[in-house]
Amino acid sequence: MNNKNPSRWFVRWLVFAGAGLALSACGGGGGGRSNPAGQDPTPQPCSGNCADTSALLTVADVQGVIARAVAEARARNVRATIAVVDRVGNVLGIWQMERQTVNISTRLDSSGRPLVNAGLEGINLDIGTADTSSAVAKAAAVAKAVTGAYLSSEGNAFTTRTANQIVQENFNPGERDQPAGPLFGVQFSQLPCSDFSGRFAGGAADAGPKRSPLGLSADPGGLPLYKSGTVVGGVGVIADGRYSIDPVISDFDSDVDELIAIAGQFSFGAPEDRRANRITVDGKTFRYTDVDADDLSANPRNAPAFGTLTATDGGLTALAGYNTATIVQGTPFGTEASGIRADTEGNFPNRDAFVFVNNNNQPRFAPRAGTDAALIGGGALTANEVRTVLSEALAIANRSRAQIRRPLNSQMRVTISVIDTTGVILGMARTRDAPVFGADVSLQKARAAAFFSAVNSGNFVANLPDAAYFGVNRTQNLAAYVTALRTFTGRNGLLADGQVAFANRSVGNLARPFYPDGINGSEPGPLSKGPGEWSVLSSGFQLDLSVNAVLNHVLFLLGATTDVPQNCAGVGIAAGPSVIASTVTELRTANGIQIFPGAVPIYRNSILVGAIGVSGDGIDQDDMVAFLGLHNAGQALGGAIGNAPAAMRADRLTPKGVRLRYVQCPQAPFLDSNDTNVCEGK
Repeated sequence: MNNKNPSRWFVRWLVFAGAGLALSACGGGGGGRSNPAGQDPTPQPCSGNCADTSALLTVADVQGVIARAVAEARARNVRATIAVVDRVGNVLGIWQMERQTVNISTRLDSSGRPLVNAGLEGINLDIGTADTSSAVAKAAAVAKAVTGAYLSSEGNAFTTRTANQIVQENFNPGERDQPAGPLFGVQFSQLPCSDFSGRFAGGAADAGPKRSPLGLSADPGGLPLYKSGTVVGGVGVIADGRYSIDPVISDFDSDVDELIAIAGQFSFGAPEDRRANRITVDGKTFRYTDVDADDLSANPRNAPAFGTLTATDGGLTALAGYNTATIVQGTPFGTEASGIRADTEGNFPNRDAFVFVNNNNQPRFAPRAGTDAALIGGGALTANEVRTVLSEALAIANRSRAQIRRPLNSQMRVTISVIDTTGVILGMARTRDAPVFGADVSLQKARAAAFFSAVNSGNFVANLPDAAYFGVNRTQNLAAYVTALRTFTGRNGLLADGQVAFANRSVGNLARPFYPDGINGSEPGPLSKGPGEWSVLSSGFQLDLSVNAVLNHVLFLLGATTDVPQNCAGVGIAAGPSVIASTVTELRTANGIQIFPGAVPIYRNSILVGAIGVSGDGIDQDDMVAFLGLHNAGQALGGAIGNAPAAMRADRLTPKGVRLRYVQCPQAPFLDSNDTNVCEGK
């Protein structure tokens, strides 16, 4: 990417230095001036309660976003693909410039890593007609728009540039010997094969939240859209032909995708006080954008009306499984139309809880009993136990201080999932205004904790087909990861004997490209790719469980095969490529797994019976809500269930002389007390 001229960069450095040396201290900070394009400078009062039936993107709103983005792309003489989504991922419109006469090629390629030869790296697959050959570009634009919408809330406005900062091997990127990003691995969530995420097909749509064609994006050019302080959607743009990352954030980039997205966002900008560059983690400030309104080549206020656009400006275009080349109105968030509404059934009284519903307004995941009694010798979780775990976790979240939400001392907002040992969803609930990405992620976390703690996961992996890296023409045997894990830890019974309980933080320790985490030059963890193979698009075991399913979906977008099933495991890819149908029916990794903290297994005495996953406003907070919520539920149930016995927990393992972690709770987390060390001794 191209840096701006040195004098402008220096001026910006002075601005940030005067605000407390944020830039020099954290290698970024970001967001540019105080009033970027579309920004409402008036302080917004929203802190989680503003979404209502009027908070949505109208057809005229979507048309305006597209028209302004097209005007900026025209002024820069580039062809852009522009997507707009609502807050739960419904694709409201996709515009592709000059699509009838010019193929728009997009390559998945992590910037600055030319030797990577694994994962999703190198995928392009320009085949078919001019319209279908640009399907990867459309998928990239939708993924960017979804990311801007899903990572944001009334308390935080995040972009794909923010995502770029928090998913790389060091936090901040470019700073050696720093731990991995706090949301390391989140890019492989909201996958198109997810059994949780809704779909659109044949003009009919499931309730939200919806899937993303490429998961979450770390390629700058995806921004949230706000109305009156509440998130109503996102805009995503790709024009440079590379679906990539920014590996160095110590400078300001003039990124054409981000510039066009800024133009599209005009009049729907995030409240200034909620933007990422007002939020810090570990003393480091997040990045929002590298460009501002005065960097644009065209004044968005003067953009031609949508109705005046002609064929030379491009046209609306379809993306199979997402949109039918039309512009549609968004759904109001927090209502049944969005797939998320208040808990009116009374499963979680006095918790201000929200639940997921289907198109008939019926709860999708009301508390139910476990399905695995025969596998675990009886003692499966009961519906009342699931309800109690969810309720007690909601209670902890409601008392807790958010880490990545404004204003300071805001209540934490999360989604919570409970599963049985085979990955079946036994219950899900969320708090008001929780970021949407956390729904799929909380389930991924729960499934990871159960998967690594279970007795027969190794056999499950051994029966999966090899992962196909079609962009670089290679394959990877998945069982090799199990062997590497056992060798690395010195425990041959892992994923077989059920004697070690893994929290998601423990799994994450083993899935980093450096072990210990962040020590550049050290060997990779056994679940990670190593030098020359690791990248944001090639994480290791996490992606390889699902990479064939993602490729299946890309081929579907190109018109070459049927769509991927709602299970990310078991899809085979042969040379050609062609898809080999999955025979996997188990849901152990049906929406993939996650490798950052926020989940613990659930035990009845020393027997694994399920897991709880949490995702929302800070990873240490997620750990606490899962761990302490389960502990409190166990007490309320008279000790019937609880956290793993201390002697079984993965923090008893010391591979390579370095102890694994189990959970890490905030020091003084509550809004209503000064209690400290709240997880100690439990």
